[in-house]
Amino acid sequence: DSEERLNLLELAPGSVGGKKGLLTLHKKYTCNLNHCSLLFHFPKAHVFNENVLCVFFFVGSWGQCIGEVCGSGGVQTRTIWCVHMEGWTTHNSHCQHVEKPESKRQCFKVCNWHQDLFEWEISDWGACVLVPFFSNELKMRTTECITAQHGIQRRNIHCVRTSNRNTVSIRICEFFSQKPPVEQACLIPCPQDCVVSDFTSWSSCSKTCSAGLQHRTRHVLAAPMYGGANCPNLTETRTCTNSVDCPVAEGEYQYSLKVGAWSNCRLPHNKDAVLNGRTTVDFGVSSNENNSITTQTLDSHHQFRGRLGNEVFSIFSLCTKDTSPLTFQACVMPKDCQTSDWSSWSFCSKTCRSTDLSPGYRVRTRIMTQIPHGEGKQCPALEEKEACNIIGDLLPKCPRYSWRTTDWGECRIRPLLGQQDRRRANISLLCGGGVQTRKTYCVQVPDDLAAHYKKEVSRPVNAWLCDGDDPPLAAQNCSIPCQHQCLLSKWSPWSACLYENCKEPQGKKGFRQRKREVLWESSNTLGTCPHLMEFIPCEDPACYLWQIQQNGKCIPTNSSCGPGTAVQNVTCVNTEGNRVNLHFLKGYIVTCFYFLFSLCSPPDGKTCPAAPVLEEWRVCNDHSCTVFYWEASEWGPCTEDASSTINESSSWNETSACPVGVQSRNVSCMRMNAGPVISKRCLESSRPETTRPCLFPCKKDCVVTPFSEWTACPASCLPDNSTAAMQSRYRIIIQKPANGGQECPDTLYEGRECDSVRVCPVFRWRMHKWDSCTLVPDSVRRGLSGSGEACGNGLETRGISCVEEDGEPANMTECLQWAGPFPSQIRECRVACKDDCTLTTWSKFSECTGCGSSRTRRRSLVGRSKKKERCLNENMYPLEENQTCPCNEFLSQPFGNWSACILPNPPVFESLHGWMRHREVKECGQGLRYRAVACIDQRGHLVNPTLCTDSGYIVEVCHIPCPLDCKLSDWSSWSACSSSCGSGLKIRSKWLREKAFNGGRPCPKLDLKNQVYEAVPCNRECSQYEWRIEPWSICTINTVDDSPACGEGVQSRKIRSVSNREDGSPDNSVCDPEEMPPRAQVCYLACPNDCVVSAWGAWSNCPLQCDAGSVRNRSRQILRLPAVENAACPELVQSEPCLLNSTCFTYQYRVSDWSTCQLSENAICGPGSRSRLLDCVQSDGKTVELQKCQQFGLINNLQMLESCVVDCPVSCILSDWSPWADCSHTCGTQGHSVRTRRILQEAHEEGRPCPSQLSQTKPCSIRPCYMWLLNDWSPCAAEGAKCGEGVRRRNLSCVVHWGNWQESPPPQPVDRELCGDVLRQQLLQEMEQPCFVPCPGDCHLTQWSTWSSCQLICLEGRSFESTGRQARSRAVIIQAMENQGSCPSQVFETQPCKGGKCHSYQWKTGGWTNNKRPVWCQRSDGVNVTGEGLQPTTLRHCHPPCTKPFSHCTGVCGCEKGYTEVMTSHGFLDYCTRTPGVDNSKKADVKTNSGRLKPRPSQSNDLFSEWTLRPVGPVGLPCAAPSYMLSELFVSCLLVFFSKPSKTSKASPPPQKPLTLAYDGDVDM
Repeated sequence: DSEERLNLLELAPGSVGGKKGLLTLHKKYTCNLNHCSLLFHFPKAHVFNENVLCVFFFVGSWGQCIGEVCGSGGVQTRTIWCVHMEGWTTHNSHCQHVEKPESKRQCFKVCNWHQDLFEWEISDWGACVLVPFFSNELKMRTTECITAQHGIQRRNIHCVRTSNRNTVSIRICEFFSQKPPVEQACLIPCPQDCVVSDFTSWSSCSKTCSAGLQHRTRHVLAAPMYGGANCPNLTETRTCTNSVDCPVAEGEYQYSLKVGAWSNCRLPHNKDAVLNGRTTVDFGVSSNENNSITTQTLDSHHQFRGRLGNEVFSIFSLCTKDTSPLTFQACVMPKDCQTSDWSSWSFCSKTCRSTDLSPGYRVRTRIMTQIPHGEGKQCPALEEKEACNIIGDLLPKCPRYSWRTTDWGECRIRPLLGQQDRRRANISLLCGGGVQTRKTYCVQVPDDLAAHYKKEVSRPVNAWLCDGDDPPLAAQNCSIPCQHQCLLSKWSPWSACLYENCKEPQGKKGFRQRKREVLWESSNTLGTCPHLMEFIPCEDPACYLWQIQQNGKCIPTNSSCGPGTAVQNVTCVNTEGNRVNLHFLKGYIVTCFYFLFSLCSPPDGKTCPAAPVLEEWRVCNDHSCTVFYWEASEWGPCTEDASSTINESSSWNETSACPVGVQSRNVSCMRMNAGPVISKRCLESSRPETTRPCLFPCKKDCVVTPFSEWTACPASCLPDNSTAAMQSRYRIIIQKPANGGQECPDTLYEGRECDSVRVCPVFRWRMHKWDSCTLVPDSVRRGLSGSGEACGNGLETRGISCVEEDGEPANMTECLQWAGPFPSQIRECRVACKDDCTLTTWSKFSECTGCGSSRTRRRSLVGRSKKKERCLNENMYPLEENQTCPCNEFLSQPFGNWSACILPNPPVFESLHGWMRHREVKECGQGLRYRAVACIDQRGHLVNPTLCTDSGYIVEVCHIPCPLDCKLSDWSSWSACSSSCGSGLKIRSKWLREKAFNGGRPCPKLDLKNQVYEAVPCNRECSQYEWRIEPWSICTINTVDDSPACGEGVQSRKIRSVSNREDGSPDNSVCDPEEMPPRAQVCYLACPNDCVVSAWGAWSNCPLQCDAGSVRNRSRQILRLPAVENAACPELVQSEPCLLNSTCFTYQYRVSDWSTCQLSENAICGPGSRSRLLDCVQSDGKTVELQKCQQFGLINNLQMLESCVVDCPVSCILSDWSPWADCSHTCGTQGHSVRTRRILQEAHEEGRPCPSQLSQTKPCSIRPCYMWLLNDWSPCAAEGAKCGEGVRRRNLSCVVHWGNWQESPPPQPVDRELCGDVLRQQLLQEMEQPCFVPCPGDCHLTQWSTWSSCQLICLEGRSFESTGRQARSRAVIIQAMENQGSCPSQVFETQPCKGGKCHSYQWKTGGWTNNKRPVWCQRSDGVNVTGEGLQPTTLRHCHPPCTKPFSHCTGVCGCEKGYTEVMTSHGFLDYCTRTPGVDNSKKADVKTNSGRLKPRPSQSNDLFSEWTLRPVGPVGLPCAAPSYMLSELFVSCLLVFFSKPSKTSKASPPPQKPLTLAYDGDVDM
């Protein structure tokens, strides 16, 4: 850094010099000591070797103080270099002629506790100051500012003691921390020039004759900042001349009466008081006599004002002929405002520690005890606010609030759509899923969450305190048990006859039994499943059974048929089917007989009978079986078991250890289709249980919250005749009693009158008589200008006292607080002078004739006044006065729109029962709607609405239509089963009849046909029809002659399609013809001596998967060998391939679709079940019996029944309506009151949806808005003079308005009493201002302009500062040029403002009119300003001038509308010719229009077929020609086209200026 700074120094050439501070550097440059000192911040004595080279010691910063112990014994060091001015470091010996700075010093080692004794005191950053040079230069900047300038801002830094803030050495604080930076870089916007508005119009001429002056002014919009240009003159003056000359004797001298300011009001001297004849009485309440009773009076005295100019009284005759006093007047002695002592501080608004770090505040007030008069001091602030509890760590934590809930209410079931009619008669039968609700309330949670507190119940508070958290759910699903449902399997086969107890077998009687299982059982506890076991008595029971399974075929013993043997496996099992190991039973060989039938073949034998004849059937076991079973009733109620331990409930909201009870039921042995029998008939070992333990219902007492806090009573007092204020409190039932618990209290809501509300005290003002009119004393009047007569304007006063309601005197402060507006104590008066106009007193007002009429009173002139001209001026001395008669008739006018229809609120106590209030309420029926009424008097003024109506509303009965729920039709009949064979579904449906309307319960989910359906499983028998086959007929052989009946023949049989049902009838069309067995076949009867074989056996089984390449076989056996030895027998074995779906089939299980969720008969929703059916399907798609799949060993793992849930519809639950909020406006037509509610539970499924209206608005009664209206300032007036020091005043008027000035009638004046205390209001406003009226010819300043709009300093369109500036100014008005030297300077002032905007400026232009156009500079907000810089031109000129008929200048000479330009060969306008057939509405233009001109040579058609622009002359101006120009123009343009640009540029310009496209100043050009 040092090297860089040295290199940037500008060093002047010089020679070896002996002058101190300049050294020769290599005999070429000199080094200035000041520069080195400035750049390196060292004293001059420590910098340079003044003899040889510019070298110096460069030191580092002091290191850390090091010492063994803290205190003054520490040492710190620093590094020292010898540095050449060029920046390189050299040996220290080169700096031997320079005093070497110390490198070590004693220091104070800081202890840790020292740090708390001192600290840095840092001031705020100062203003950003412009830096005169860049950081790397020492010369001033000359570059132009583009966006911003570099600046620097500084701040003061001191090291102070923390105890007393005294300043100490900076080195002390540097021990602890580094010194903060003292300065920093900053940006300063570019210079902002002064911006002024556009000039106003010229004023009228200062004289009405001869020559005078006119002026116009402008005002400052933005003051110059950051070195910008100063404001220009705000005034322009010019002379004006009148056509009328002034008279010769007039105008040489003009005189004006000029007065000075009034002096302060002062008391007269003692002799003046005696001459005046009045004793002055001081008024006011002494601060030491606050309890005294004083009559308040005022003293009237006098004040003076000076005369400007000649002091000779006779000179006034040149200015005025009036003899009234000009220099004195009666006045009121000033009385300062007096106030009471401050009241005590109010409680701090912040009483607890919260996450909000802002402090609280507290307030104290005082009241005014003395109203100021005259020039007395105004009242100080009557309210004082200060921060409190800034450090909130010492405060207790703010209370937290959380939601609590009551117990859940009863489970309620609402009928679904379409079921109302069927179940409305007895809703108590409904069961299944329902909804239960509860109430939420807000409680305060203390900081100490002790365990014991969790058991307590907090009192409820306002719900808005818990608005930050979401409330708990107010509804949940519940269930009412339905009738028990069971799905059972099929009965198992009957078992063998078994002993009841094989361990103790008795007798020869036993039981055969069969069982079934529970496949699905409903989850409710009501009811039981049917019996699962049945018994049949039997004889010869056994405890063990042989279970035989044959493994082999019967093998004949001797021949191919006859008796043989087969091997069987024998297993011994017990009654439960479990195997009993018997080692000696390995195998068991039994004798069998192999039966073999042959044909009756003897030739002479008898024919065998037909097959039916060989079979005989008969009925067996046609008597009914005696079946017994155990039947159990439903479980009874849970009763208390005295033997069990009883544990009482410890708390209402904890898990209760209720006593254990017992349930019992009856179990009896039943005979099928008969009734109960003795228990011995049933198997005792399978007897169901008759008792079981249960949880005895707990005894629950009613639990209620403590009462809430009493609602607040009014803080202010109430009038004596007002209704007594009430306060209330409530509590909430959070647990209902159950099982004999304590009942709930009857009182949940309490109300009482407020005791602490005091009645407002009544005080009133007592006004005393007016005193006589007080004038300026005679001693004052003598020696002053004006008449010495004791007459003229004066003041009169009266005393005011305060009394109580009974007339007893009271303190003035009581009336100032309670008695209303302070009465006036002073008024102007006049003592008639000799030359005054004398009038009679006013007569009484005439009688009123009715509402709207007026009454009159009169007076008349008396004596000489009747003849005085000025007295006859009725504007100054009116003789008649009219007054509108008072009227008590009012007009009631409805205003605004009707409110929404508002239903009546439920009783208060209902909202305290959580389970009662949350029932489903249809928001419909009869309600009321309100419309505000504006009450207007005869003058059209808005008055109190109670004068027209009792409530201020028009109330009308209204009806809210009830919501219409979605309606569906009844269930249709069941459809046919969806499957023609096997398992399927049958469906029934409902269709939409009426959609939901007006917030009704919505429809369930509908399909595309607007239907809902219910599906249940069904099954169709697959073999309803079968082919019934009769036996084959006898083999018939066609024989010739007597040949033997043997050989090949034909046999047939009958086949019919028959239903499986008993009542089925034959119908061959219902069976599949392809599956019809053959009706005939070839048969063969063996001839004698032929080989005889048996019929074919059954085909062997194919593999289960019908593998490719596998075969199946069948075989037959030889019954008789042929007689001829060499004769062959037919084949004995046949094989065929296993073909899928032909000779081989596979099987698999198939399930139907799930049914819809089936509920109990009386259930609406909740838990249910759905089912599906199982089929066995052949590989060709045919459904077969389930046994087929079982035969092939297929195992079904699919679930046929499962539980399901139908969602219960939950209707929307809303909170109660909040109380009506206070009116948004206390008066006028814009006021409205709002109440709200919130959604506690959203609707679900087909529940009633939430209404969209969660808030309701009701108009407020229209009360008149009274307000003080501050009128505009009056013109400045010098009373009794033409110019000089004067005063301007403004008045307060009481007006009434409708609260919305844009859409309602304008404010109208009314009596002041309606607005309140006018004196108090005047104290808050500035009612008078001194001003100056310039005399004719005086040079003076204008009044202050209005404040300009707030403007921000911006960089590239973005705000540079957070606060803006606004300005106002006063311009100088010159009335006479000879007084120009005494003119004051124009002034302006600025003030900060908020909400400013960035502005840009742009030139604006108007349209051309007679070659002129307006040009102005406009700010981006639309304000016109005085612009500077390159301004667009306001005039345009044509050279040469356009003098041709019908021509005009548009930058070039063109023709008017309807005319065509005819040009010369040089491109100038020759003349204008009328264009035939051209619409006159289209303006002719040299660039676009064409005319009918002389024909030109045809060979130029191609060349001039379109417009062409070519450079012409040295300026490159365009040349334009249509396709039918004159031949002369053609030749000239042809030369232009074929001319070279280089030669053209050297050509001399033509003597006349050619056709040009002139630049008119537009930016877009």
